[in-house]
Parts: sequence; structure tokens; C-alpha cells
Amino acid sequence: MNRTQLYSSAIAAAMLSLAAAPAFAEDYTISVWAGGTNPPDAYRLEAIEMAADMLEREYALEGKELNIQVEKRRDFGGWDQFKQAFTLAAEAGKAPNIAVTSHLDIAPWAQAGYIVPIEDYIDIDSWPTNNIYPNLISIARLGNVQWGIPQDSESRPMFFWRDTMRKIGYSDAQIDALPERVATGDYTLHDVLEDAKKAVNAGIVEKGYGFYPRVSNGPDYAQFYQSFGGKLVDPETGKLLLDRKSMTDFYQFFVDCVNAGVTRRNHIGTEWNQWYNEVSHGKAAIWHGGTWHYARYIKEGNEDFFGTIQFSLIPKGNKDEGRPNTITHPLVYLLAKQGDEDTLEIAAKLIKIASEPRINALHAIKSAHLGISPLEQDIDFYANDRWAREATARLLPYANAQPNNQKYGQFSQIMWKGLEAAWGGIKSPEDAVAEVEQEMKAALGDDLIIR
Repeated sequence: MNRTQLYSSAIAAAMLSLAAAPAFAEDYTISVWAGGTNPPDAYRLEAIEMAADMLEREYALEGKELNIQVEKRRDFGGWDQFKQAFTLAAEAGKAPNIAVTSHLDIAPWAQAGYIVPIEDYIDIDSWPTNNIYPNLISIARLGNVQWGIPQDSESRPMFFWRDTMRKIGYSDAQIDALPERVATGDYTLHDVLEDAKKAVNAGIVEKGYGFYPRVSNGPDYAQFYQSFGGKLVDPETGKLLLDRKSMTDFYQFFVDCVNAGVTRRNHIGTEWNQWYNEVSHGKAAIWHGGTWHYARYIKEGNEDFFGTIQFSLIPKGNKDEGRPNTITHPLVYLLAKQGDEDTLEIAAKLIKIASEPRINALHAIKSAHLGISPLEQDIDFYANDRWAREATARLLPYANAQPNNQKYGQFSQIMWKGLEAAWGGIKSPEDAVAEVEQEMKAALGDDLIIR
């Protein structure tokens, strides 16, 4: 081959190489902020990085060059600081592209124009989002609009110390059957009170430790309102709902626990570290908490969770009313109204990929949360984790959530204030509910239905 032929061959090879290369590269910087995120929850951020790598590889197979830089942040002082940081950034046009936050932020942030519906950028009805639990995907919806995608899930069960239950007369078989009895409504909060009284009166646990609730306000307490038939929202109108009788019965249950000596009158405000240590080692007979507590109990030194603790849904109030239930408070991925349409589309694709079962299962297992899809139970390392497997099957299909209503935060605070007044003996349950009604009327106006 002469010099001319060599030159022509080189030019042809170069042109062929250029033809095979992507016409241009697409470069994106996607920022993601996660509230309430500690080191065990790192996959809330890392899942987006993993998704970016997968999306880049998909583009490469199509002959396109995609470069995504993911900027992560979780170093906020707490939930209040995170939400303030996000809202200030959104007002200034500098919000992160993706926010990982409470589903309760959907209503106020959508109203303020801080976020955009994710359904505008991805097909929710295709895999993997079409396999998310229906009761979870609906939590990230406001009205008929899908604003976000659940990032994780959890639940808030009732716990029983097995040895104490044995000492008050339960056989191991009966303790094993408790979750099913709760689910069918055969074991109620009335039974919780009676069993707690037996444990205290027999001296098995100290006075005030028969039923040992969480020590501060939280979604957990709305479960007891539901146990007595209360509904947080009217399904037809979307308005918040105050059921006087259910609220009164809910307050009365806690007053009865205090009067019976199974719950301390001054229990609220107990240090959380103290509380975790006590329930982890059997100082309390019965208590309630979150599924993520499993990891904390192990950390506190309980090395035999399943041999020492039983768990169930929150029982219904009594045989005649209410329902067993549990509330899940999932975090969600939301798209900030930030950047151009192409950037929003890339961010949405990352959220969708991060929601794939294997990726989401990594977060669930590492952080002691539950998965968002039943498909995660087919993944070996999820299925082989006994806590994830049993808690998912026992609790998650029955979970509901606090409503995505802008004023629910006020509803919840007023409900808690009424419970504190009744629990502390300042007001009777009836008087406390009457005051709650007046305060809710003033604060919520036309957004409230009273029955």
C-alpha cells in the first residue's frame, strides 16, 4: 500500500469512527437533598447515583453520550431546618432538582409552586412504578395528580414482651397467634388494657409500665383515633374529619390506662434514649413504635428480637367499633420546579430507576425500613431478612397514611393537645374533645367536617 492509499485508508477509518461516536454529549448536574437522613439511610441519595450510572449505560448502548453528576446533601440539623432550607432555596430559584421528604409536604409545596407532578415526565403505569403497593403510590398523590414516588415505607406496630405475656398466662402458641387475633379484631385495645393491668398487678412490671406509649407526638397517635372508628379525612370531599365519639373514645383509652396504673400520667416527655433502653429489655409489657425500631432494639443489646418480642397491627378499640390499623409515613421523591424541561425529565428518570426493586431493597435492609413493592420480597437478601419479610407481610398491606392536606399539621397538633389535656388529668375526655372541636373550627374552617 502506497502513501496515498494509507492516507485515504486513515481518513476513511477516522470518518467511520466519527460516525459511530455520539453526535454530541449531554451533560447534567442533578442535585438531591434528603431530609431526616442518617448514615443508615444513605441509599436515599446513593440510589440516585446508582440510577445515574445505569441511565448513562443505557444511553451509551443507544450510541449517545450522557454525563450526569449527582450532587448530594443530607447535612441538615433536623426536619425543620431541612424544610426551611428547601423552601428558601425554592423561593430563590435554587432548589435541588430532587427532594426526599415527607409526603405531607406535597400539599403545601404544590400549592406554593415549588414542585411539579412527576406524572408529567414518566409513565407511572409502566415498570417499576406500576408495581409499587397501591396504598403507597396513592400516598404520593394529591387529588388525581401523581406528584411523587414513595422512596421507602415503614409501619407503626404494637409490640408485646413475650416473657411477660407468658407470665400472665399466655402459651407460646397463643403469643404466636396474637398478630392474627389482632388482624381479625378478636384482640382489641380493651384486651391490651386488661393484659397490662395483669402484668402490673402481678408485679411482673413496675407501675406505669404495663402499656408504655411513645413519649412525644407523632403519626402513631392517629392510629388510636382510627382504632375507635375515626377517619382522618372524608374520602368524598378530601376535607379533614373530626369524629367526636371516636376522638372521645381514643382519649378515654389513655385516661383509663393512667387511672389503672399501667401508664404514667407524666410519661410524655420521657427521654427517648431511656424509653428505647427500657422497651428493648422487657421493662414494659406492651408498647407501640415504628418498624425502624427493630434496628434500635438490636443496638440497645437485644440480640434475640424474635425470641423476646411479638408485634402486630394496632388493635381495634373494642369488639363493637373501629378497626385494626397501622399508619405508614413514607418519604417520597419529589421533583422541584427547577431547571429546564430536559433536566426535569432526566431527574424523573433517575427517580424511576431508583425505585426498581433491587435498588430500593438495599435501602430497606440497610435502614430497617420496608420495601415499596411486593417484588422486593422475591429478592433473596430481602426475603432472607426475617424482619423485613415478616413486617412487610404482616403490616404493609394494611397501612394507611396521614392525608395530604395543607392543614393536617394543625389538625394533628390540636388533636395531640387535647390528648395531653385528658392524659394529664387537666380535662375530661369529653371536655378535651369539646375544646378540640372549637380550636379546629377556628383553625381549619371550611376544610373540616365534624360528626
